[in-house]
Amino acid sequence: MLLRIYNEYPSQERIRKVADVLEAGGIIIYPTDTVYAMGCDIKANRSIEKIARLKGLNPDNPDLSIIFHDMSQLSEYTVIRDNAIFKLLKRNLPGPFTFIVQANNQIPRLFKNKKKTVGIRIPASPIIIELVKELGRPIITTSIHDQDEVIEYTTDPELIFEKYHDFADIVINGGYGKNEASTVVDCTGDEILIVRQGLGILER
Repeated sequence: MLLRIYNEYPSQERIRKVADVLEAGGIIIYPTDTVYAMGCDIKANRSIEKIARLKGLNPDNPDLSIIFHDMSQLSEYTVIRDNAIFKLLKRNLPGPFTFIVQANNQIPRLFKNKKKTVGIRIPASPIIIELVKELGRPIITTSIHDQDEVIEYTTDPELIFEKYHDFADIVINGGYGKNEASTVVDCTGDEILIVRQGLGILER
């Protein structure tokens, strides 16, 4: 299903409809403040495995990120003891960043195999923030890549729907997406390290 939701004023009725699909273990595709992404409820292990296989990742230890709706929810699933890192996150989120931080034991077992860190996102995107809030749990997320050698990410939700309508239960049409991914920042070492420079300019 291709479902139109406007980013400026997301329809609460439609947000609830998508949240119901997530609660039932479904997979959705949605806009963020960077590129379009796909994801599922953090508790939907089968869907996490399905997404991992589609992306060519190890389903037992998939390298996927998690979207939270605010810093309070984020703190339930991560371990941020360093006050400087907490301030860094607070200064730059919501925004086009993926921060790699220490995970706590709330992270599903899929994410605990062989690693204790996790990529976290709080996008500056009303649709996905309202959706995570309505669901009441974080969602697993991964960017949708294009197979085109020039264009790395598909920006047109209708083209995304054509390609993934058999895979995803709902594709949210939130207008054209951007063609640049989030900036990835590793906060797990002795120094803050920018792993990938994307759309976000880190404010230190």
